[in-house]
This record gives sequence, structure tokens and C-alpha cells, in this order.
Amino acid sequence: MWPKSLKHTLLLIVTILVLGSGILISALVTHRHGAALLEGAAAQADNIAHKLALDAADKILINDLVAVQKLLDDQIYSNPAVAYLFVIKDGRVLAHTFAGGIPLELIAANQPQESDKGNLNKVISEHGERFLDIAWPVFSGKAGTLRLGFSEKPYRQRVTQLWFQMMSMTLVILLVALTVSYLFIIRLTRPLQSLSQAAEKIDAGHLETHVNVMGRAEVSKLATSFNGMLQRLRGYTQRLETSKQKLEEKNLELDRAHRQLRTSFDISQEIAGLANLKDVCTYLIRSFKNIVECRKMALLLFSSNGDEGFLFSENSQLTLDQNALFSAQTAFKDLRTVSFIPNERLGSFPLPDVLKIGRRLATLPFEHHGELLGVMLISCPGDCRCVTQELDILNLILKQTSVTIKRASVHDEEIRNLQARIESNAGFSGLIGKDPKMHLVYKLIEDVAPTDATVLIQGESGTGKELVARGIQERSPRKTRPFVVINCSAYPSTLLESELFGHEKGAFTGALRLRSGRFEQANGGTVFLDEIGEISPSAQIKLLRVLQSQKFERLGGDQTLSVDIRILAATNKDLLDEVRRGNFREDLFYRLNVIPISLPPLRERRNDIPSLADHFLRQFTAKQGKNELKISSETMRLLMKYDWPGNVRELENSIEHAVVLAKGQQVEPPDLPLALVEPQRTELPLSSVTGRPKTILETEEKLVREVLEECNWNKTEAAARLGISRSTLYEKLKKYAILHPTLH
Repeated sequence: MWPKSLKHTLLLIVTILVLGSGILISALVTHRHGAALLEGAAAQADNIAHKLALDAADKILINDLVAVQKLLDDQIYSNPAVAYLFVIKDGRVLAHTFAGGIPLELIAANQPQESDKGNLNKVISEHGERFLDIAWPVFSGKAGTLRLGFSEKPYRQRVTQLWFQMMSMTLVILLVALTVSYLFIIRLTRPLQSLSQAAEKIDAGHLETHVNVMGRAEVSKLATSFNGMLQRLRGYTQRLETSKQKLEEKNLELDRAHRQLRTSFDISQEIAGLANLKDVCTYLIRSFKNIVECRKMALLLFSSNGDEGFLFSENSQLTLDQNALFSAQTAFKDLRTVSFIPNERLGSFPLPDVLKIGRRLATLPFEHHGELLGVMLISCPGDCRCVTQELDILNLILKQTSVTIKRASVHDEEIRNLQARIESNAGFSGLIGKDPKMHLVYKLIEDVAPTDATVLIQGESGTGKELVARGIQERSPRKTRPFVVINCSAYPSTLLESELFGHEKGAFTGALRLRSGRFEQANGGTVFLDEIGEISPSAQIKLLRVLQSQKFERLGGDQTLSVDIRILAATNKDLLDEVRRGNFREDLFYRLNVIPISLPPLRERRNDIPSLADHFLRQFTAKQGKNELKISSETMRLLMKYDWPGNVRELENSIEHAVVLAKGQQVEPPDLPLALVEPQRTELPLSSVTGRPKTILETEEKLVREVLEECNWNKTEAAARLGISRSTLYEKLKKYAILHPTLH
């Protein structure tokens, strides 16, 4: 492979030139010297052959073959160059020097061409030996032919020795030439090598490289030009770096502007769909972190009336106390533009941890119709890199979103006020519940209480109709006057009229004295008619007159009495349906139904069950003198799952039952009545009369009879066992025509 460096290339060229020249000269010299040696050998061989031919002529003519043989042998011994001799005459060998006989091919290899001159021919043996073969005529050929073989080996050896001598001289000359050439090449290529190294450094990015000017004029000019080019290149590179840096700064500025613009559009689009103030503030903080370099920030907001303050960070919300609120209002009240204030100026203002690391705060106040809504706070460390343009963009976004922030702030205030009202209305004149249906009842009570309007309270048994009536009484102008409660289902029709209107002495059997009725006793106050749907038709007529004219007569009397009373009525029946059936007077219904209030059953406001259960638990725990109890999660699950046909009264009785039986610190499922713990059977019992599945009415009637018998017809105890009120029990007795056995 051809060398890559110039120095090695030059050395290789010098080596090739010296070796080539030496080999060529040696070849020419040895060739010429060898040719001269062979010519001398041929002349010597020719002389020897001529002389031997003369000496052998006499001996051959006298046929002294022994002398001829001896002449040949002597010549062989005296001259090592003579390889073989033999004399041939008329095809017969007269003498020879071959130990093993003359090769036949050799005899025919040469013949003299003239009678007085020898003939030279070159022959090669089977072993590759070369010979000068001379055929010389003896006595002009009359005495035969002398053949002499002169070996070329000694001469060729001399030529080979000369070749080696010439090559040795060539190698010596080569070494000297390489040494001199190497020193010369090093001196010649040193500036070029410096230029090459400088070029490599430049390629690696080291433009501060400098080449020392040295060497011949051409090299010096090249080095000077290189240094000048390098200086210009450094200038161009520096200008390119400066331009690149400016371009990168422009790109960063454009990218920041694009990001800020995109963020501004995204904020304007996304924030419009957020109603919660915390979500709005959190979204703003997270979005602003994509705009400014300083990312430690919080958002301070003031309520519309200025008596509340809230501090929002990315992951927390803090309601300011009065001292912190005063400090914030004092520090920021005069701010109108982007400002920087030291942390010490905030006084007792509770800075979040994310804002405490900086020495000062960048403050961005924002308003809505001249009202200071709040301030964006950004912590500025010592190496703050927030530029005024970025803060101006934040300020612009805050101004654009101030309407949304104001809307969310007002919405949160309304929610807080509503929650406060809900908390305050959780208990209302003995009624407990946060359900919207109950709040509607509370509102109706507040609205109708100051008037004298007749109110009809409807709802299932146990929903708290009497509590509603008492709530109206407590909030009415008659709250200091009598409040008379009459359970219409607890009296037979004849006794109910006497109870309501009173009777004269002797009005009926057993009327031993005059007795004033409940309406007279309630004069100036309120009468609450519970279970109004149970009164008899005759009592309905008299009650209608009282509602119309506030006048009535006692039973057995003719004196008309006038009273000033307000009537509140309650029923668990659908009076309109009773009117359609003819069981209730239509005109009386409309007189009673001036202001209707419907109480929802407990199963329709299950979220109130935990509050009611906790209220009754505290009440009965104190009554029983027990330590404070809690309701276990499994027990509460059962309470929430049950349908409560007896409504709040059934829940109250169930909690009392549980408090009595509870042994530990919690009310557990076994402490509840059996109806709540065991699931209802899906297989209906068969009627013994019809053979068909029993109806609910048949089962309920049987249960009421069995409980009454177990309690020896003690109606109070039976009602407690059944989980219903005495008035409901009387209703069941009337409904199923159940009488005490002694009254049959």
C-alpha cells in the first residue's frame, strides 16, 4: 500500500531509485564482464586445442595411442578448466578422459568446419552444466579430430561474485542515500508538517492555531498565506458565532412570544368553562409557569365586600385571618401597575413556602370595574430573569380574565353563603334535615308563620307533622298563646265533638257538668287538628262553621260562642281522594287547604338519615345515662338501606331500641330491631281462608292483634313494640275494626 505521508513517500521513491539504479548498473557490468570472460575462455580453449592437436598429430600418425592418452590426461590434470578431451578418427574414439564412457550425443554435437581451423560450440549436460566444446582437426583432419570441453563454471562463479560485490556496494550507497535523503526530507517537510498539524487543529475547531514562518521562500510564502487565511477565517467564524447567537436569541424570543400567545389563547378558552374559583386560580398559576422563568408564584384574591381574603398556590388554598387580610390590604391597596416589593413589607402576611425563597416579590394587581380583585405574586430570587415584557403579558392576561375571576369569586361566595344557610338550617324547630325538600318546608314555615292562614300539613305517619305545626306556632304572633293539640283519630265521633266544642250539663248521658271544648281553651292561640281525615261528617260540618265564622255552640247548648283561633290541620291520607270517595267534605277540604305543606317520607331523603340517627343517638344516650356511643359503618349501611315505612318516628324508636341493647362503644347491627337486620322474605305466606298468598292488610291486621294480645291490650306498650305512635295504632284499630274481647 502506498504510504500516506509525504515523508514516507519521498523515502520510498529514493529507495526505488537507488535500488533500481544499482541493480541496472550491476546487471550491465556483470553482463559485460561475463561476456569478456567467456571470450577469453574461448580463446584459451582454442589455443589449448590447437596445441594439443599439433602435439597429438605425430603420435596418432605412428599409432602411439598410449602417448595420445597420456597427453590428454596430463592436460586434464594441468588445467582445471578443461572438463573433457577425446580424439576421434573415422568414427572411432582413439583416446578420451571420460571415466564412464563418452556420451553418444556429445560425439555428434560438434564438427570442424575447416581443415585448418577449429569450430566452437556450446553444449549443456544433462545436469545443466555449460561447456565450450571445440572441435579441432588433427593434421588437417587426416589424423582425426580433437574435441575439447572447456567448463564455463569457474567463469560464471567469478561473474556471480562480481554481482554480489556490485549489490553490496549498491546497498551501501542506498543506506547513505536514505540517510541523507531522510535528513533532507525532514528539513524540507517540517514546515509542511506544521501546516498539516495546523490544518488538523482547525478541522477540530481550534481556530487560534498559528504557524511559525520558516523554511525556503516558497514554504515561507505558503505559511504566511496560511496564517493570513486563518486570521480571516477566525474573523468570519467570530462574526458567524455572533450572528448565530443573535439568531438563537431571536428564535428564543419568537418561541417565547409564540408560547405566550398560544398560552394566552388557551387560557382565554379554557378558563371560561371553569366555575370554581380554586380551579380558575390553579389553572392560571399552572399556565403562567409556561410564560415566565420564575415559577414560584401564588394568587391573592379579595372578596367583593373586602372582608375575606384567599391565597391560592398551585397545590393549596389558604383563607386569610383578619391580621393577614389587613396586612395584605395595606401592602397592595395603592398598587395599580406591575411592581416589585421586598418581602419585609408584607408584615404578618402568611407567605407560602414557595414565595419565601426570594428577597422580593413581583406584584401584578388586577381590577374589575375599578375594584381590586387580587394580586398575582411571583417570587424573585437574586438571579431573577423575568423580563418586563413577560410580566406585561401576565398582567394583560389577568386583565382579560378578570371578568371570569370575578364571576368565579361571586359564585364561590354564593356557595359559601348557601352552605352557611344549610348548616344553620340543619335543625329547624325540632326538624332535622339538609335535603332540599326539607329546606322548602323550612321556607314555607317561615313564610306562613307570621300570618293567620289555615295550613294543611300532609305526609306519611312519622314524618314530623306535629313538629311542623309547632314550628309555625313558635314563629307566629300567637307563640305566647295556647297551642292545643287534638288527635282526631283517638276519639269516637261522639266524643270528638264534645272534645272540640265542649258540652252543657246534661247534654248526654254522663255529662254531669258543663265542660268547655278545646276551641274555647285555645282562644287567642292555635289549634292543631292531627289526623283530620278521621273526623265524622257531623263534626266536619261544625268544623267548617268554625273555619268560616270562628263561631260554634257547645253540645246541648244554644249559646253561640265566638273564638279567635288559628287552625292547623294534619293528615296522612290523601284528602282529595277522600273527597272523591265522599268521605270528606269538599268545602271543608278547600277551607283547610289554604296553605298546603307536604312532608317527604324518610326514604326520599336518605341523606338526612345519618344526621337524624346521630341526633337521636345523643338524645337517648343522655336519657339512658350511657357513655357516648357511635354508629358503626355496617349499622349505618343498614339504616341507609332500610325503607322506613314508619319514617322518622320509626327511626327514633329503632335508635332507642339500639341504645338500650348496645353493650360496647358502638351501635352494631344486632342492636337494631329485627326488621332492619333480617331481609324480608320473598315467599308470601298463604291465607288459611282463601288458600292464596296473604295480602299486606291481612298480615298487618294479624300482627296488630297478636301484639295487643301479648301486651294485654295495653295500647301504649303495643304501639311501642310495633314502632308506631298511639294515634297510628288507633287508626289501625279503627281500620280493621279491632275491639277488646270484653267489648264484643
